[in-house]
Amino acid sequence: MTQSEPYVRFHEVQKSYDGEILVVKNLNLDIAPGEFLTMLGPSGSGKSTCLMMLAGFEPATNGEIYLDGKPINQVPPHKRGIGMVFQNYALFPHMSVAENLAYPLQVRKMSKPDIKAKVKRALDMVELGAFGDRRPAQLSGGQQQRVAVARALVFEPELILMDEPLGALDKQLREQMQYEIKHIHNRLGVTVVYVTHDQTEALTMSDRVAVFNDGIVQQLSTPNELYENPQNAFVAQFIGENNTLSGTVKQINGSKCTVKTDGGETVIAEKINVHEVGERTTLSLRPERVELDLVDGMDDVLTGKVEERIYLGDHIRVRVNVAGNDQFIVKVRNRSDMRRLDVGQTVKVGWNSSDCKALDFSG
Repeated sequence: MTQSEPYVRFHEVQKSYDGEILVVKNLNLDIAPGEFLTMLGPSGSGKSTCLMMLAGFEPATNGEIYLDGKPINQVPPHKRGIGMVFQNYALFPHMSVAENLAYPLQVRKMSKPDIKAKVKRALDMVELGAFGDRRPAQLSGGQQQRVAVARALVFEPELILMDEPLGALDKQLREQMQYEIKHIHNRLGVTVVYVTHDQTEALTMSDRVAVFNDGIVQQLSTPNELYENPQNAFVAQFIGENNTLSGTVKQINGSKCTVKTDGGETVIAEKINVHEVGERTTLSLRPERVELDLVDGMDDVLTGKVEERIYLGDHIRVRVNVAGNDQFIVKVRNRSDMRRLDVGQTVKVGWNSSDCKALDFSG
């Protein structure tokens, strides 16, 4: 396989459990060697099913999955050479940490000296070199998860699959483990396919993210591109915090369009997923791209009323009623010279048209 060829390829893959309803629909997805790709989406979107088909625990109904250029639909799971990390760790409670790591090597009939060396290397990699003799129950949740990662790495696979691996951890530990897993990936250069419903996790860790909904990849992009340039209303809503305004397209001029909102205001927006005048559209706008009162030179300036303000230290979270949406959020940076914002106050609400995306109608 050349470097330009994908290490994992889903080609026209479908999955149905009952022969009628497709939970994965004609998936075409290429994953590069050494890439960290996250499958992100809500429950029931098809992401975990894709991971289970790649692991070999679920058969594809139609289509073919390739690993390193070879079709693997008929290859049993234990012969695919894939490391797996699950949410529940799946560690053997009656074995020590070292024995847990040795198990996949014993199955592969490795010599005892090789097993000992590989177990030591894997434990050192996750900074648990001194914990080999302990049982899983004697470890914290974060330590158990690191053992699970070490066990997936111990036989040096080219591909590691992770299914919601941090879901059982508390927020602080989860964030710490995100960086640890990403650092391990950077050091080893293995290919990682990671499944989560947590969009912050996906943005933090991934080279690219495939956003799933209803068995279809809605968008496949880098984290930055997903957040800055969502291609439809579902992605805009699912990735990060997002304000929406509904309206009708009145004019299209190159990459821009003019929209009359349901509140009666006229807004200029970036034309992303609209095609003709008269079409209904959902406008997407990130809270941090909106200004209150400091609106000189901005393309779109509307009048709104402050409904709520919450002090969050580095910024003030202000809920405004604007263009018929009383849940419109603005993040105002906390500055020493900022104007006081009181509930009931009338304010100018402004943004640049390049930050306002006209997407398919979701209302």
